[in-house]
Amino acid sequence: MPIKAIEPQRLYRKISDQLRALIMSGEFPVGTRLPTERDLAVQLGVSRPSLREALIALEVEGLIEVRVSSGIYVRATRQQRNNDVLDLSSEEGPLELIRARKLVEGEVAATAAKTGRAAQFKAIEEAIDAMETQIAAGIDPLEADRLFHVSLAEATGNSVLVGLVTRLFDARMGPLFDLLNSHFDTTAVWAQAVAEHRAILAALRAKNATAARAAMHKHMDSSFKRLTSSLTQDAAPDDVTAPARPARRPSKRPA
Repeated sequence: MPIKAIEPQRLYRKISDQLRALIMSGEFPVGTRLPTERDLAVQLGVSRPSLREALIALEVEGLIEVRVSSGIYVRATRQQRNNDVLDLSSEEGPLELIRARKLVEGEVAATAAKTGRAAQFKAIEEAIDAMETQIAAGIDPLEADRLFHVSLAEATGNSVLVGLVTRLFDARMGPLFDLLNSHFDTTAVWAQAVAEHRAILAALRAKNATAARAAMHKHMDSSFKRLTSSLTQDAAPDDVTAPARPARRPSKRPA
């Protein structure tokens, strides 16, 4: 039997594995509310953003349910569920992904400001306009958002950067990122993304690499801040059970 390399486990997977084990052991029975995010983070000795990624992973698996203004509740153990459990082992953590995009796309924006041509900036503007039109029409502007970031990379003239930006953007298409986004996705969030995109474009046209990098960093920081907001806002008292959140199809969050 050949020796296999041991891959480092993502932190959110370690956290979700421990919480899953507690649920499976009956430490947290079905229907009970988990401790608050703050308390869980302290007990586990981890940051709240990493904890949120773990909680979303468990929600994707169907083990817990996040209820806004109420808390996080245990839904079922694996033995009580008939549906297959999704394998999230290869999915990147959303917060790590945003950090990586900030590093890469900040430099992409700075480079594009130096090397980009007017026609390329026009293509970037058209992607922003398409986003705005789709938002107004109630259409998910994800593809136009993707086009903005890919077009920006194309303005660097570097095909490797185009491929890297494309792969990083497409990495957000998995169920973990999808469900996390669904807790925060609003029309106002998309409108803010459009405004941030236009700020990046203005820096590009001014040929100001420093401003372009800063505008992209601000864009990614906004996304990071939203995704690290509390999942439940202010939870209700322990003796109050809020109604379950109605099921809805997760939408992709702008970034």
